[in-house]
Amino acid sequence: MSDMSDHDAPQQAAAFRDVLHSLRVWDTELPGFDPDTAPSEPLALFHQWFTHAAAAGQAEPHTMSLATVDPEGRPDVRTLMLYDADARGWHFASHATSAKGRQLAARPYAALGFYWPAVGRQVRLRGRVTATGPDESRADLRARSTGALAAALTGRQSDVLGSYEELARESAAAWERAQSDPDAPAPTWTRYVLAPDEAEFFQGDERRRHIRLRYRRDGDDWVRELLWP
Repeated sequence: MSDMSDHDAPQQAAAFRDVLHSLRVWDTELPGFDPDTAPSEPLALFHQWFTHAAAAGQAEPHTMSLATVDPEGRPDVRTLMLYDADARGWHFASHATSAKGRQLAARPYAALGFYWPAVGRQVRLRGRVTATGPDESRADLRARSTGALAAALTGRQSDVLGSYEELARESAAAWERAQSDPDAPAPTWTRYVLAPDEAEFFQGDERRRHIRLRYRRDGDDWVRELLWP
């Protein structure tokens, strides 16, 4: 039973809107960005912007949104961690049996989104996703914490959970195994790489004269173009 009665609902909605409308965006001095000086390919600019955001105090700059589509073509999105960005693409990991893993197996295209409000910047990428081999996926898991290994050993991500007690029981057993066997295999754990064919870099501006620089793949080269905000 909900703790909020029908009588309280209008007051709660009004309080929500008061808070929502009181919020301001980028209440700080934003960095400049001259797109004419941007590198010829997006990876180098991503590295620059990422390290700048981290140095500016952006919390968890390596968190990102991953968007996929289900078999009916309906979009799905979640937040997860970036593990690398190199010449192959942008790396992340999950269970192949999870919702995102099944969706990527059926339709191996996705979009990534980074938002760094501390500097008023966003990065968006779209492209094909491939799964790395088992050796690289196992190495990815070995580099993680005990908690991450325990979660991977549970291996039932996105399945329906019967009760919190079931989660606590399975988690305790997985923690015990992860501590006793740091190399325990999690066969469905998979490292993925998104190779972008499009990347957009967005620099916010207090007067809403935002700068949007898009890189678009053209064969082996990248085309750079500005977009209206």
